[in-house]
Amino acid sequence: MSGTDDVDIDPRKVRSRARLLDAATALLKDGGLEAVTVEGVTKLSKVAKTTLYRHFDNAMQLRAATIERLLPPVLETPAEGPLRERLITLLERQADAIRDMPLQVGTLAWLATGSDRVAENATITSLSQRLIDQYRVPFDRVLDTPEARAQLGEFDTFFVLSQLVGPLVFAKLIGLRASTPQDCARIVDDFLAARAVAHPVS
Repeated sequence: MSGTDDVDIDPRKVRSRARLLDAATALLKDGGLEAVTVEGVTKLSKVAKTTLYRHFDNAMQLRAATIERLLPPVLETPAEGPLRERLITLLERQADAIRDMPLQVGTLAWLATGSDRVAENATITSLSQRLIDQYRVPFDRVLDTPEARAQLGEFDTFFVLSQLVGPLVFAKLIGLRASTPQDCARIVDDFLAARAVAHPVS
């Protein structure tokens, strides 16, 4: 059984799952991840423990499903065009997603899916994959093109993401103002300028 599997079409099961996740979300926002317990969620939702265990095997699955529920949708890949414009558009969309994500939820999601924890539970692996889809896949679609390879040379996508998305995440974590489109353009221009110096195009 998986907490992220689709529930049966029985409307009672749909309603009970929704009530459980509503309660878990409220507890997470008010008291953090440790507040999301089987006892706390069943008490707040007024759903029996036996019903909760039909949806989630344990508290870890419940917590992961709660975090996943609060994550923004996967970013849409920008339309074809010059690399600079596509990266700026993608970074603006990423900035919007980071801005709208509650800080606590974002931090918990990033920490919960660290490489030393992914193998602990299939549900954490699923959440990790969701974050990969959220952050990396759209960038892969933009960067894995002949134009990008010709302009950037050989690169490690992990470091590219660190250079592009890292400043947005850092600003969110330390409570700076929300990143603007101008910030995104500057981050992309600085990145491209650095790549041009390190790997000049013939």
